[in-house]
Amino acid sequence: MGSYLPQQRTKFTSNEKIEKKWILVDAENETLGRLASRIAHRLRGKHRPDYAPHQDIGDYVVVVNAARIIVSGKKADQKIYYKHTGYPGGMKTANFRTKIDTDPIFPLRMAVRRMLPAGPLGRKLLGHLKVFPGEEHDHKAQKPVLWQPTYK
Repeated sequence: MGSYLPQQRTKFTSNEKIEKKWILVDAENETLGRLASRIAHRLRGKHRPDYAPHQDIGDYVVVVNAARIIVSGKKADQKIYYKHTGYPGGMKTANFRTKIDTDPIFPLRMAVRRMLPAGPLGRKLLGHLKVFPGEEHDHKAQKPVLWQPTYK
């Protein structure tokens, strides 16, 4: 027959045993896409050894200074955000510069949202992202730890 090998089982962390941290990120002079990918990675929980793709195992992320985020090259004028009203001819467009002036949290929130999975889990994870345009935030009681994302 062959040698007997013990069956290996994948260890899953139960929802009661998951410890979520609160992370504070300063977005001042950070590049939009690079920061968004690091935040999505942290929200998803991929930094943990007990990561499972179907579980909400990531941390809460509080981002301050989102209005001071930067993009490289000519993207400030050439990056276009599209929105459709649902009516014929209802396509609305805005470039990055006008969008960050009118709604400073929108570009970062959309970048992170598009990096998360589509569906109920992605919507739940997006709720763990708290973005603020300035220095002040509403989550001081949670004592978020300052996190400097490292880029490779």
